[in-house]
Amino acid sequence: MKRIIFLTGTRADFGKIKSLISIIEKQQGFEVFVFVTGMHLQKEYGYTLIEIERCNFKNVYTFENHTHETTMDLTLAKTIEGLSCYCKEISPDLIVVHGDRVETLAGAIVGSLNNILVAHIEGGEISGTVDELMRHSVSKLSHIHFVSNQEAAKRLLQMGEIESSIYTIGSPDIDIMFSDTLPTLELVKNYYQISFDSYAIVMFHPVTTEANEMQKYTDNFITALLGDSHNYVVIYPNNDLGSQGIIESYKKLSKNPRFRVFPSLRFEYFLSLLKNCQFIIGNSSAGIREAPYYGIPIINIGTRQQNRTVHADIINVDYNEKNIASVLEKIDYNEVSQSDTSFGHGNSAQLFLESIANQDIWRVNHQKQFRDN
Repeated sequence: MKRIIFLTGTRADFGKIKSLISIIEKQQGFEVFVFVTGMHLQKEYGYTLIEIERCNFKNVYTFENHTHETTMDLTLAKTIEGLSCYCKEISPDLIVVHGDRVETLAGAIVGSLNNILVAHIEGGEISGTVDELMRHSVSKLSHIHFVSNQEAAKRLLQMGEIESSIYTIGSPDIDIMFSDTLPTLELVKNYYQISFDSYAIVMFHPVTTEANEMQKYTDNFITALLGDSHNYVVIYPNNDLGSQGIIESYKKLSKNPRFRVFPSLRFEYFLSLLKNCQFIIGNSSAGIREAPYYGIPIINIGTRQQNRTVHADIINVDYNEKNIASVLEKIDYNEVSQSDTSFGHGNSAQLFLESIANQDIWRVNHQKQFRDN
């Protein structure tokens, strides 16, 4: 019996690993544990632990890693402490982490320093800002890599990772995007009391390396939206440094009938809204990953997604209010070409299962070696 911990700290990474947890939990020979921390336990961001509980996973453990004076380094330290204690309790064979969050780095540190195999989902990608530093650090601390595409695999080889430890499975959320279980748009709009016939989606996150300027950038963005004529579904940012300023600015939208503001949305419900929206605007990875698959126009603001795999239909604009307003005036006339398929074909969970079920993956050397490629 192999014991596997899946670590999740945000609504975004849970959307990525949900299908992986589900498929492994159904298999004999595996015991699955879900370590829940981070934004999931913060009421201000929607207390998304509720979404995890709805999945009825057998073993869910919660750990609150935020303090009143939370900075990323203190969050990292506290998460390491909590996960380390949990690992000593259940003795896992594998820790699965995703992406580039501070909780992800904590999971990789705990595993690598306690002789536990670490598997990293979506390593080898370009995140930009401090997130990229964490993503590459996690890759170097991980023993097994489940990547989205060949470009990511190539980067890991450049970083000295062993080719046999890299498995290309695509991006797991694509599985959910094209499943036949997504709720209807009518159901979603009724559930969230969205009365607009047409709407766009706003997702704007803080950029930690631009923390001193983020309030100004946010104010410019909000002013441009208020001067526009589209309806908007607005979703709170993640909880990185600078998020409170964005949330404070969103209060300017609260009494405007063209805006519906939410701390969080259920992942499948969000996908239905995204699939049917006019466009998405902000700096979320949803504009790089999910939106192109649905053929949705994307307005990407600022530097957060700089140098990531970029679909041809993404419109990039800086933080200048007039420039954002100018793009908004033209977005309805933007033509979208065929959907992107560079992040897989919706079979990531099955590919993940096949890899985990192969005994060779459990023979990976815990003592990592740098491979000159």
